[in-house]
Amino acid sequence: MSFPRAAAIAAAMRVGATSARAETEAGLARIAAGNPALNAFVAVHREDALAQADAVDRRIGAGEVLPLAGVPVAVKDTLWVTGQRVTQGSRLFADFHAPADAIAVERLRAAGAVVVGMANSSEFACKGVTTNPLFGSTRHPMDPRLTPGGSSGGPAAAVAGGLVPLALGTDAGGSSRRPPAHVGAVGFKPSFGAIPYGPGFAEPFVGLAVIAPIAADVADTALMFEALAGPDPRDPDSVAVAPEEDRSLETLTVAYSPRFGLDAPVDDDVRDAVERSVEALGRVGARIVRRDPIWPAGVTETALMPLQHAGLAALYGDAFRRDPALFDPDIAAQIERGLSLSGAEVAAAQILSAEVARALAGFFADADLLVGPTTPCVAWPLDRLGPEVIGGQPVPPRAHAVFTPLINHAKAPALSLPCGRGRDRLPVGVQVVGPRGSDRRVLRFAAVAERAFADVWPGADS
Repeated sequence: MSFPRAAAIAAAMRVGATSARAETEAGLARIAAGNPALNAFVAVHREDALAQADAVDRRIGAGEVLPLAGVPVAVKDTLWVTGQRVTQGSRLFADFHAPADAIAVERLRAAGAVVVGMANSSEFACKGVTTNPLFGSTRHPMDPRLTPGGSSGGPAAAVAGGLVPLALGTDAGGSSRRPPAHVGAVGFKPSFGAIPYGPGFAEPFVGLAVIAPIAADVADTALMFEALAGPDPRDPDSVAVAPEEDRSLETLTVAYSPRFGLDAPVDDDVRDAVERSVEALGRVGARIVRRDPIWPAGVTETALMPLQHAGLAALYGDAFRRDPALFDPDIAAQIERGLSLSGAEVAAAQILSAEVARALAGFFADADLLVGPTTPCVAWPLDRLGPEVIGGQPVPPRAHAVFTPLINHAKAPALSLPCGRGRDRLPVGVQVVGPRGSDRRVLRFAAVAERAFADVWPGADS
C-alpha cells in the first residue's frame, strides 16, 4: 500500500508539513483513479470533503490538536452521514438522505478526519459478499475476478486498494474482519458497546452489531479506535473498556486454536500461513498454548441465524410481502425464512447466543488471548456466495464465514491481521480475540504480532 498512513498524515499536519486540503485532494485523486476498477465507493462527496478539509485547516490554525487531522475516511453505506445519501444497498432506501451523523462519524469529524464518501455494502449488511441491487459488486484489489467478501467489502477494498488510509465498517458476524483478511488489511471488531452505535438505521442484529475500524496497519487501527471509543448517553449499550495494560508479551497466555474449536474444514494454504504466524509469535516470546474453546452443544452459525432472519423479517417483512422483487434474491430468501420462524425458534437462538457468550468468557479464565484463522479460505470468484470446496470437502455457501460469528455473540473484541499469503499470493488473516472489554490488550498484542509476522507477511506491495 503506497499511500500515506493516517498516523503519518496527522503527524505531518501537526508540524505544518501538509494541509487537510492537500491530503483530501490527494485522496480524491486516488479514488478517481482507482475506484472504477474496484467499485469500493458508491458515492464521493468531493465538494463537501474539500469544505470539511478547509474547516480542519482553520481548526489547526487556531491551535487545536486533532489526532486524525486531514485523514480521508470512507464510511460504509449503512452508517448515517448528515445530508448524504445512505442506502444500505437497498432499493427501499435509494432516495434516503441521513438527517444526522452517526456518533462514530461525529467523532471522526471531531478528531479532524475528512469523510470523503460512502463505501459499498451488501444489502442491509446481511451477506458474505459485497454486492447489492443498487450498486453491483465490489471487486478484490489484487484480482477483479475475485470478491473481497462482505459485507464491508467496500470499506476493506478502499483501504487495501490504496484509496483511503481509514474506513469505518460494521460487524455483526465478521463483516469487518473477513473482508480485511481477504484483501490484506486490518479489521477490528471492538467489544460490543465500546464504540457507540447510532443514530441510524434499525439493526436486524440486535445486540451483535458494532462499529469497526478498518486500516492498513495496527497503529492506524488503534489511532482510529481511540478517536471513536467511549460511552455516549445516546447509546444505552455504550460502555467504557479497560485502559491500556502495562504487561509484557511474556506474561500473556495466548491460546492457539486452528479451527476455533469447531468441526470446520480449512484450506491447506490458510492452515500453513497461520501455523507459520503462530511460530513467529513463539520466536518473539509469546507463551503459546494449544487450546480450543468448548462451545455449547449444537452451536453452529445455522443454529444462530434465526436471529438475523427474524430481524430482517421484522424490519422489512411488510415491504417484502408487497414486492419481493425489490430485494437482492439472497436477502429476500432470508426475509422469507424469518417470516416462517416461530417465536420458540427465535428464543432458542437467543438462549444459544447467551450460552456462547458464557462459554467464551469461561475460556478466558485460563487464557489472556485466543488466536486462529480469520477465515478458512482465501478470496474466491466474484460470481458466487462462497467457495464450493474448502479443505478438500464440499461445503455450503457460508462455510467461509465459520470462524467469526461466535465472537459477536460473545460480545468480545477481535482483530484480523494479515499473517501470510495463500494460493496465488492471496492474503491470509489471523484472528486475535480477547475477553470482552480487553480491546486495548488485543490492539497492543496485534502490534507485536504485526512486527513478528514481517518475515511471513512481506507486505501487500511485494
